[in-house]
Order: sequence, then structure tokens, then C-alpha cells
Amino acid sequence: MQVHATFPNSMTHPRDFPAFSLLQFYATAPYGCSYLPGRVARSQVATPAHLIDSELFGQLLRAGFRRSGAFTYRPHCDGCQECHPVRIPVAAFHPDRSQRRARQQHQNLVAIERPLVFREEHYQLYQRYQVARHQGGGMDQDSRDQYSHFLLQSHVDSHLVEFREREELRMVSIIDVISDGLSSVYTFYDPDIAPSSFGTYAVLWQIAQCRRLGLPHVYLGYWIRDSRKMAYKARYHPLEILHKGQWQPLENLLNPV
Repeated sequence: MQVHATFPNSMTHPRDFPAFSLLQFYATAPYGCSYLPGRVARSQVATPAHLIDSELFGQLLRAGFRRSGAFTYRPHCDGCQECHPVRIPVAAFHPDRSQRRARQQHQNLVAIERPLVFREEHYQLYQRYQVARHQGGGMDQDSRDQYSHFLLQSHVDSHLVEFREREELRMVSIIDVISDGLSSVYTFYDPDIAPSSFGTYAVLWQIAQCRRLGLPHVYLGYWIRDSRKMAYKARYHPLEILHKGQWQPLENLLNPV
């Protein structure tokens, strides 16, 4: 990695948050984009990781960062700003018809919080999910160590939640808790049950948890208009987007006055 001192205008500069003065920000070398074919991506990484506790991570999350294992990062691509941080304001959210069907379809799932430690049952489900849904993307070859580094390493308030149906493991979600909401880190589920809407149910469950805890937002990561993997997030109305350093309704960007 090399130090990169410039920040796109659409992103909040670290100096806007005094606590960021404790951190250094580095840009990675270019790598192939996972979401837009033919594009080259880079990430900006906040270090040192051990200083990023839940409070500081919440500030970084609101500035457009995400977490992958011990790494806190955000897109920092040359000539591309298609990755938009998004969040659901839970008080205003109303499920559409397909989301209500997903909630009804999976109403028998039982959520169980487990310690953030390796379990072979989780890893086997993760492998099946990656092979079925993301074959050839690289993660379908993840070893146990790679899986653990990706999902089980954290310096913040992270939770692992199992979803079981008649004691059978159906889905696992990793969630971070911050002062103003939940951050959806990653969800994987049984790919062999069809038809199913496990991913939709997981987001609805997180919205319900936010309401139960009195937290205002579910952070969903990045919305990318032209990526099938990411475009689905726009279905959660109303959705807020971080644009030019301000959180605002996605509709403002899609339908400017």
C-alpha cells in the first residue's frame, strides 16, 4: 500500500471528524473490480485497526467506510464513483409486496446469537453458498483461515446470528452494532432451498431489531446502480445515500428536480 493524500469531492475528508486524527489512511494498489466488469478498483484503508473501536467505527461508517474482518475501508477508485454508501431509515421503511412475502415465507426461522468464533457447520454452509452464488469470484475457494479473517475478526461490537428452521441451519448473518444503528456486514444462507428469500428476510430482521433497540438506521454497504449484485438495495424504500458528504434520499439522486 502507499499513502494517498487526496480525497474525491463526494467523500467526507478525514479532517471533518476530529477523532480521525488518530488514524492514517492508505490507498491500495489497483485491482480488478468485483462488481463492474472491466473496471479497476482501489480502496482506502483506515489504520491502525486496533484503534478503531465501535465509537470511531460508527463515525467512519457514517463517512462511507465499511468493515471486512479487521480492515476498515471505502472505495477510492480513479475516475469512478459508482459505489454509493446507503442506509435504511427504519422509522420510515414500509415493506413492499415481495418483502412481505419473504417475511411470511420464512416466519418459522429462529434467530440465535452465537459467539463470534469458528464453527465448522457455519463454514460448510458458507462454502456451499459461495459455490452456488459466487462461483469463480474467488471467495468460493476460501480456506477456513480466510473465512475466519473475513468474518470472525473484529475490533468493534460484532454479533453472529444463526437462523434455524426445525433445528436445521439455514442462514448466518454478521452484524455490527453502532450508536445509530446496525451495519449489515455479511449474510450467507442455504442455496439449495428454492424458492427462498433468505437475503431479503435477513434485512427485514435487522430492520425489526433496530426498531426493537430504538436505533434509527440499517447500513447496507454500497449501492451500485449497474451491478446486479448491489442494485437490489434500492428496493428498500425509502433508502438514504451518502452523496457529496451528505446523507439524503436516494430519490433525490435518481430523480433530481
